[in-house]
Amino acid sequence: MANTVYENFFLSNEVEDQFNSHLDLAQFCTVDRHLEGTAGMKRIINVYSATDGTEKLAKGAGNSKSISVSFVPKEYEILLAQNRFDYYDEEAMTDPNIVPVGMKHAGTDLFNTANADIYAEYAKATLETNPTAFDFAAFVDASAKLGLENIEDVQLFGFVNPDDMGAIRKALKDDLKYVEAFARNGYVGTVAGINLYGKADATAGTIVVATKEAVTLFVKTGVETEQERDGNTRQNSIFNRKYYLAALTDATKAVKMVKA
Repeated sequence: MANTVYENFFLSNEVEDQFNSHLDLAQFCTVDRHLEGTAGMKRIINVYSATDGTEKLAKGAGNSKSISVSFVPKEYEILLAQNRFDYYDEEAMTDPNIVPVGMKHAGTDLFNTANADIYAEYAKATLETNPTAFDFAAFVDASAKLGLENIEDVQLFGFVNPDDMGAIRKALKDDLKYVEAFARNGYVGTVAGINLYGKADATAGTIVVATKEAVTLFVKTGVETEQERDGNTRQNSIFNRKYYLAALTDATKAVKMVKA
């Protein structure tokens, strides 16, 4: 019984397409495709913060304080995400969709692994508000906390636990708008310029509002694919691996709304 031989180049492209398509849909981070190094290697990344300095002044008065920017160097470890897809010759011959479906899921699975690390970095946000309810004013206060100069030119998003969605819809009512241009998987609506997305692993009672500049996902270009075969049992194994590192690179671009 002959087996079909797949080129590593073809298989890795299938996985990479899935990985990238999810990232393009999410738009939840800045992607840097120039990561160098291997799993376990350390990388120093500066995490920036800034102080407020805007004051209301009387005639002839000047500022008594100024905005200052500081950074804290943090050490991150390059991660290696790998999965393995096994199938037998008999399965592939019986159903030719086995391998394409398996490789498609391999790309999705790699993304989900990286996505969990991306959210973990957003959860490290140091800016915080403590609203008594997730109403319109609460979202206005959250965006104001980010100190954005021109909010119309910035895409803000918020991660919402599904358990909070009912209370949010009741509190916002007509203030929650549906904007077709921002429709993605999990998109709930837009309020005060913030696009809300349901996220199952988001913390209940906490909404993280941010821009994609807050977190950077460093990745190596391309997915590494390797194949093994046991001729005796006719089992084929396809390994897919991706090197990456997620980091909160700008703490001034993320704020946590923690319900009081």
